[in-house]
Order: sequence, then structure tokens, then C-alpha cells
Amino acid sequence: MSRADVCVAACADAWRGDGAVLASTTGLIPRLGARLAQLTFEPSLLLTDGEATLTHADEPEGWLPYRAVFGVVAAGTRHVMMGASQIDRFGNQNISCVGDWHRPTRQLLGVRGAPGNTVNHTTSYWIPRHEPRVFVEHVDLVSGIGHDRGAVEIRVVVTNLAVLDFTTPDRSMRLRSVHPGVSVADVEAATGFPLTVPVSVPVSRSLTGPELALLRERLDPDGLREFR
Repeated sequence: MSRADVCVAACADAWRGDGAVLASTTGLIPRLGARLAQLTFEPSLLLTDGEATLTHADEPEGWLPYRAVFGVVAAGTRHVMMGASQIDRFGNQNISCVGDWHRPTRQLLGVRGAPGNTVNHTTSYWIPRHEPRVFVEHVDLVSGIGHDRGAVEIRVVVTNLAVLDFTTPDRSMRLRSVHPGVSVADVEAATGFPLTVPVSVPVSRSLTGPELALLRERLDPDGLREFR
């Protein structure tokens, strides 16, 4: 089983227990995770084809035009997994610019839907490269707000090294699990701020046999996840 397979399992588990909420994803690994969750332990999860059609087991089951998505967002019946160019210990996220916003050294996407996402419904993050320039002490611009700025739910951060959450008294980032072959020291070295580290840190779960077969044979038979 590859590191990418473990990341898909971790992303799938982010939606565990959500029921009939709209799962929105950014990137292939989160998309595979959401589809896997819907086909296994979370059958009520709502997915779209990326446009306006709701799908279940890749078959059309409803219509969700773009204008209706704002109602879903406002109602809180959505769980999005976004990316982050920077993220800090409280889950504040930046996808807008690097450097002073008056004169940034890098112009990125802009805040996009991050403020509304983090204020209105559950948010998680997928970060394919866990490194200090992404996990920073303070983000250069707050696109999506974190736990120190409001009553939000940033559920998990899944990276190529680990799974992190915010189940600490001050809602700061905690190391939940490390992926196979990764040490706690590896994660700490790749993080630009001190993490809360439990006395015992488990290894991230692997896909079950049926889940792995479903991923390899149906969801991603070309193995595209290995290149993302």
C-alpha cells in the first residue's frame, strides 16, 4: 500500500459521521477520499460531478445549480476540504499572497470562498507537501479563519506526512497520526511552529482490503493518485 493510498483513507475519514452533507473537494486525493467514503461507510454523503449534477456511485441522483450552493453554504450543510499555501497553529489559512499584502512577493489565488467556507460550515485541509513554508507561525494574510478568530470548525489537516487536528484546550494544532514510514520528528521538523504531540502517536490507518480494491479497480484504475 502506497503513501497516496494512506492519504486517500485519511481524507475519506474526514467525512466520517457527516451524513447527508455536501462534500466539496479541491484536488484528486480529497476527491477520491470523498467518493470512497460515499461508496463505503458514508452512503448519504452528497457529491457533485464538479458542475451541477449530484451523483451517487457516479450515477446522477439530483441537480444542484451553482446558485443553490450558496444556500447550502449558509445552512452549514457542507464540508469542504480546501488547500492552503500557508496555515498556522490555529488553522488560519492563506491562499491569497505571500509577503506583505501591500507589496506581496507572490500573488496567489485570492481569498476566493475561504472566508465563507470557514465561517459557515465544517472545513478541512489537504496539503500535499508538508513543509515549514506552508506550516507557518503566522500566515501572511488570513483567507480562511482559524479557531482563534471565531467559532469555526476546522476538523482535520491531512498532509503527505501526517493527519493533524485541533482537539486541544486552546484549539491549536495537534498531531493525530503519522503515516507509515514517517516519524514524529519528521513531522515536527517540517512544521514551522510547535505542535501538540501526544505521548503516543498512532500510525495513520491503511485502507481495508475492500477499500483498496475499490480504489484500484474502480475509482482510480490508472493510479493518478501516485502523481499528485
